[in-house]
Amino acid sequence: MNDQHIASAFDRDLQDIQAQIMKMGGLVEMAILDAADALASRDQEKAEEVRAKDKAVDLLEEQINDDAAQLIALRAPTAIDLRLVLSVLKISANLERIGDYAKNMAKRTSVLAQLPAIEEAHVSLRRMAREVQLMLKDALDAYIQRDATLAMDVIDRDRDIDQLYNALFREFLTFMLEDPRNISACMHLHFIAKNTERMGDHVTAIAEQVVYLVTGEKPEDARDKGDVTSTDANVSDLS
Repeated sequence: MNDQHIASAFDRDLQDIQAQIMKMGGLVEMAILDAADALASRDQEKAEEVRAKDKAVDLLEEQINDDAAQLIALRAPTAIDLRLVLSVLKISANLERIGDYAKNMAKRTSVLAQLPAIEEAHVSLRRMAREVQLMLKDALDAYIQRDATLAMDVIDRDRDIDQLYNALFREFLTFMLEDPRNISACMHLHFIAKNTERMGDHVTAIAEQVVYLVTGEKPEDARDKGDVTSTDANVSDLS
């Protein structure tokens, strides 16, 4: 088998894996939006659908891992090509984590449906989730297009997510101080807000991987986190 044939076979295999990445990304984007909508409307059936569909995301990650391992074993990629394959593995891992956070949001919907509604917070959380979904869309577009500029824009936008989270944290404190009956709901909503902020971190990691893939260098100096509420985010998943 000549080198040209090996190269073309590698390209075909990599394209197949990248198609799986985009499918996985589409499922995760939908999970973010559906989980936020279910929370805002207190729709327990829709929340359960989000939880059920997460299995498809997990299966895609497993398939991508298996295909990438086989690609490395069979095609013996060069250093540059190996970087492409490893980027796929890192991106799929981040997508799987984002999907888990969306599932966790859905899990808390059934609990919150039994508690007093805090409408202002639901609106803010939906907006925050929408911003994360748009960041993810752009990060995946940047990956497919090998667009480091778009990827850097996604990284910069994570500051907005942090600011939204900080504002929500202050709102929850206010609601709890005004009426102790809000404490339980606000605690659950805070976990959801933190999950959403963490989604933004994983989207940022995808964008950073794109920058490295295109330029061969990591983005300059990891930025300071805009989350000023804590350094330890111990987020329960209500398993």
